Amino acid sequence: MATTLEAPGWLEPERLEDVRGRVPMVYVEAVPVRVDHLGRVTRVGFLLRPQADGTLSREVVSGRVMLGETVREALWRHLTKDLGPDADPQLPPTAAPFTVAEYFPDADRGALHDPRQHAVALCYVVPIDGEAAPSQDALEFAWLTPGEVADPAVAAELSPGHAVLVRRALAHCGIAA
Repeated sequence: MATTLEAPGWLEPERLEDVRGRVPMVYVEAVPVRVDHLGRVTRVGFLLRPQADGTLSREVVSGRVMLGETVREALWRHLTKDLGPDADPQLPPTAAPFTVAEYFPDADRGALHDPRQHAVALCYVVPIDGEAAPSQDALEFAWLTPGEVADPAVAAELSPGHAVLVRRALAHCGIAA
């Protein structure tokens, strides 16, 4: 099996840094949810991850789309990598996102900021039917109610971009947060 750096469509760190400085990067972001029998969101899932500055923040599933990979393949790869093989994500039947988010390296350009790059993210709400567990660098995975997500103390635990994204996702699902 090829390592990540040997896998087709993956860039070495130096080349990635160069590309990030020249063109927008394409990402997928998935807001994991539990839904009831009527399709109403009852829980929103978050990973707890350490940040470069030593703090911890809650995040949704996010990652780059690799060269030659479809959006659906990228969603599946990131969901199963971050939530474990037993998560059983139910990908949407179409590749249409609920929103497109743009992250800019300049914090003054908007609410979504990524100091590394200009990134364009296709964003999805994805029901999870199985058992999600943290993997990779995540320390914890937790399900919160939409009401808990709206609590200012919980919102403060979210990375700034993901706080905006989750509010948009809940609004898309008909929930005021």
